[in-house]
Amino acid sequence: MGENSKLVATYPDVWLSKQGKYSKIRSRVNIHKRNISPYIMRILMVSKACLVGAYQTKLEAIAQHDDIDLTVIVPPSWQDPAGTIHLERNHVNGYTLLVDPINFNGQFHLHYYPKLKQRVRSIKPHILHMDEEPYNLATWLAVRQAKAVEAKSLFFSWQNIIQRYPFPFSLMEKEVLDNVNYAIMGNEASVEVWRKKGYRGPLTVIPQFGVQPDEFGPPESRDRGRGFVIGSAGRRLVPEKGVDLLLQAVAKLPGIWRLHIAGDGPERSSLEQLACELGIDERVHFDGVIPSDQMPAYLGQLDVLVLSSRTLPNWKEQFGRILVEAMACEVVVVGSDSGEIPNVISEAGLIFPEDDVDALCKCLQSLQRDDELRLKLSKMGRQRVLDNYTQQSVAEKTVAVYRQMITNQYNKNDE
Repeated sequence: MGENSKLVATYPDVWLSKQGKYSKIRSRVNIHKRNISPYIMRILMVSKACLVGAYQTKLEAIAQHDDIDLTVIVPPSWQDPAGTIHLERNHVNGYTLLVDPINFNGQFHLHYYPKLKQRVRSIKPHILHMDEEPYNLATWLAVRQAKAVEAKSLFFSWQNIIQRYPFPFSLMEKEVLDNVNYAIMGNEASVEVWRKKGYRGPLTVIPQFGVQPDEFGPPESRDRGRGFVIGSAGRRLVPEKGVDLLLQAVAKLPGIWRLHIAGDGPERSSLEQLACELGIDERVHFDGVIPSDQMPAYLGQLDVLVLSSRTLPNWKEQFGRILVEAMACEVVVVGSDSGEIPNVISEAGLIFPEDDVDALCKCLQSLQRDDELRLKLSKMGRQRVLDNYTQQSVAEKTVAVYRQMITNQYNKNDE
């Protein structure tokens, strides 16, 4: 039996339409002649991350598949510690975007969507995709609501350090792990974490989001007379991002250079003070939070992007999406060896031991002095993104998961 037949046999209520006017399939011969899939999987995704316009290109790429009818629920906004994230409607073609209220906004463990139960009963999804960690209230409720309508469910996790939670979150986490049908991990360390915490179901590793290489691309030209331009382009200015380390490293650089720091947060005032103490405040620019649609241009002005994360007892770098965005723009990346950073960069950039100011300074000096090295790594970085981190690639892998879930045909490596 082919994959299409397995899907139809599993879900006989398949419908043929992507525009909302559904009609039962009457002639599969005509369907095959038109190269249209004879089945439709109704996918309901819940994702506060998809408030960000740049991330929505993954949704469009998923929705392009003939066998996918995608609905995505987002809140009106999310109260992030670095500042409120408001909905950006930048890429909303091909799927249904619903904006639903959220309770306990900003509370990672306690937030939930009060209308989700109603949405699940109305949409009747085949798969409920919770773009959330398994230990929070939203995911626990969603898995229960999916089960009530005989839908399958999956969660996403970045967690790369084992963390134990008090009751009732420990109980909610256990119930999710026991009842969910699939798990997507954002990095390899997450696989080990969730296996140790008792998850025995199928899983795979897929980054939460990739980039659109036509949006994140190299600028037409860079003015080499402007000096050496270094950047740090996270959203949150917090101790674990190690921006203080970067300031100390650039203070030792010779020649003409400047540093741009994007983001905001509790560390900003102390970082500004440190720049003054180091005597480099006139060369350091604090640019605030950069909207996602402005990030390609922001990165395009840089020669080097630095992610100087440091591991804490309860945190290490989970991915470092800004590295992928910078590499796509042919900006050379330099990263610490915290968490997933070395795996993301691989040979397409420079790695230094975390919290080592001198090692970071040496990396920057080598790139400042060697134009050929900078050019070589910039090309390698973009090619690495094209090979591994495009939104199209992430979408293809995600749709493959949906198909496996419906047919129950899991690869041995997934279990």
